[in-house]
Amino acid sequence: MTQMTTAERRGYHQICGPEGAMMVIACDQRGGMRTLLASDPAAQAAIGNDTLGQTKADITRYLAAQAGCVLVDPICAVPQLVDDAVLPRDTALLIGLDASGWDTSPEGYRLSKLVEGIDARRVRELGGTGGKIMVYLRSDTPAANTHNIRILEDVIADFGREDLLLVVEFLTYALEGEAPDAYKAKIPELIQGGSGICLELGSKVLKIPYPGSDESCAAVTRLCGDVPWAVLSAGVDHATFLGQVESAMRNGASGVIAGRSLWKDCISLDRAETRRRLETVAVPRLREIQAVIRRHRADTAKVA
Repeated sequence: MTQMTTAERRGYHQICGPEGAMMVIACDQRGGMRTLLASDPAAQAAIGNDTLGQTKADITRYLAAQAGCVLVDPICAVPQLVDDAVLPRDTALLIGLDASGWDTSPEGYRLSKLVEGIDARRVRELGGTGGKIMVYLRSDTPAANTHNIRILEDVIADFGREDLLLVVEFLTYALEGEAPDAYKAKIPELIQGGSGICLELGSKVLKIPYPGSDESCAAVTRLCGDVPWAVLSAGVDHATFLGQVESAMRNGASGVIAGRSLWKDCISLDRAETRRRLETVAVPRLREIQAVIRRHRADTAKVA
């Protein structure tokens, strides 16, 4: 199993809370955030990067400052979060490398994309504690993964040369023509298989979807060994995600990287309303997640 270097370990400690578990607020979405801010496609298209940047700044002020780390994109959010002193000095910064959306191969496979010009050196220049890369994987269909594995190999090697922390995320998806029930039944296997692919490529920190059950979470933990993994929220409602966090932490997860489940119904084009709902709705949700993490880490804090 690939071990973190001293510099990577330092970065990892910075994205963790006092109890030694990851607690990261994710707001690196662009297209997805536009759909939350406006329902009409024309209105969504009219939302500029400046508006997205302001929304991400508010999420950082109200949530990330109390969580310890924020994950943002390099298009709308930085360097402004740093240069405008929005990001508290003791709040870590992860910068996403993946572009919004995906291309589709002739076979219907999802082909992940990167933001142009963003590599490990640029992440460091932007003040990042580390980077995050997301790709799509279907572990049961090797031909679907060739392009995306190449991306992972290149990015992992690049961050290794810079000795900079990299969080590796993957998402799975239904293939063209695949029945919804058949795909749903495969999800635990696909998440375990995708985790295995990422580990084989040298990933040192994983961000993954909820594996589906206590048993599947435990299987991922056994697979990861000393490699920490965090569960992502995938936009489910807060109550559902809270239960998933309980299950993941109970079975060896090393923390949480949460986005839409915290703030998706709190943001709007009315910035005053966004701030009000972040403070009154999202922050209490964050506190509940942090309480779950503390409870499960109290006697078993893992030194990564």
